[in-house]
Amino acid sequence: MNELDKEISSLLFSMTPITLEEMSGIRLMNRLDTKYVANKQQLIKLLGLVQDKYYVQETLNNRIIPYCTTYYDTNDHAMYMMHHNKRAGRCKVRVRTYLASDITFLEVKNKNNHGRTKKKRIEVPSQDNFRNTEGASELVERKTGFRLDSLNAVVQNHFDRVTLVNHEKTERLTIDFNIRFNNFETGQEHGTDQLVVIELKRDGNVYSPIINLLRDIHVPVSGFSKCCIGMALTDTSLKRNNFKPRLRSIEKINGRKFIKNPI
Repeated sequence: MNELDKEISSLLFSMTPITLEEMSGIRLMNRLDTKYVANKQQLIKLLGLVQDKYYVQETLNNRIIPYCTTYYDTNDHAMYMMHHNKRAGRCKVRVRTYLASDITFLEVKNKNNHGRTKKKRIEVPSQDNFRNTEGASELVERKTGFRLDSLNAVVQNHFDRVTLVNHEKTERLTIDFNIRFNNFETGQEHGTDQLVVIELKRDGNVYSPIINLLRDIHVPVSGFSKCCIGMALTDTSLKRNNFKPRLRSIEKINGRKFIKNPI
């Protein structure tokens, strides 16, 4: 663990914890998401500001939780192109493992033309063994229009997540960092160094104390799809004109140009 990660961990352990059971009433499966892109120094500032306003999720004595997610798409990357081409209604299919508890879900996310995100999921045995799970094929086809057997693994990410919950329990804030990508089609891997992706999840435009705090430390609203950015970073054959601002923001955060010749 590097020095910045140690400081992040220390700040988290000075906050009041909340368990998964205590969070059960704020699942926010039909929600409004707002994303922000920051760096680790800004995250440290933010954690210092929210000590008395938010709980931190704790699982098996851990407050930084490792995740592994594999995204699936068609041979012609139809779901990636939906996002790239800014289609109002779009979807994603993924298999996510919560590594601390070794629980895996097949998840389908749909975003409608009002910016609302709906997520449906079913528990599956593992990352590699999920296609024959009862209800898996039906879920994917009903929510996306694609047959599960037409989808292939395209990109996988590993990352560390912190989840904060406001004291009123009306919202969740997920904070992802140490994001690493592996592309199944190209064999390319890519890290993101200082990048931090923050996502505010709430039911509608209810008041959130985090919005002003993020503004105070100069963290702007910025759309960010880990699936699409991971694919764009690890497969230069993909169309990615509309992701250029996100790719450049990663370069700026890290203070160096490590993305070669963005299309």
